[in-house]
Amino acid sequence: MPIAVVVDYEPSWPVRAQRLLDEVRTALTPLARSSAFGYEHIGSTAVPELAAKPIIDLQVQMPSLPPPDELAELLAPTGFVPAHGARPDSPGVHRDIPRPGDPTDAALYEKRLLHDPERAAILHIRRADSPFAQFVVLFRDWLRNNPDQADAYQETKRRLARQHAGDPDYDDYTRSKSAFLDETHDEMRAWARTQASRPHLT
Repeated sequence: MPIAVVVDYEPSWPVRAQRLLDEVRTALTPLARSSAFGYEHIGSTAVPELAAKPIIDLQVQMPSLPPPDELAELLAPTGFVPAHGARPDSPGVHRDIPRPGDPTDAALYEKRLLHDPERAAILHIRRADSPFAQFVVLFRDWLRNNPDQADAYQETKRRLARQHAGDPDYDDYTRSKSAFLDETHDEMRAWARTQASRPHLT
């Protein structure tokens, strides 16, 4: 199977994601001394009907990042182990790249990345105040609520998957997707502002 394979949406993805998140939440109980922990199913598998690489992306936000060894020990029973990336410069392994207009303080973008190779899942551990953590949730919700853009993103991913089918890893495929994010940045942020300004019923 090519490394950068994109498959049709699977209705089982959200179910798998929730099961994995429940395991992670239980494993991280010793760290959860604050209500600032957040658990999310992110990435393309979190958008209904969107084609995706068949890998579940999860995110945990916490007030501060624990030492890598401590985190690895806590999560070992779940099957998640530290991910080191295919190359020294693999994107998104040790830190995220700030999006246009976001704060540039490097400390905000430090992260921990783990994966479960047996169950094809990736776990992103980010600070609660990470702008990139907020961005990935925004991107997911924007795609969920804008089918035309979800279709455009799907076509972009299928094209890039064909282009990078013979690559030895996902890195260039991942970097190539950033062009779509840059092209839609302003529209996405504008949509986010409209959502923030909507009244919330209580």
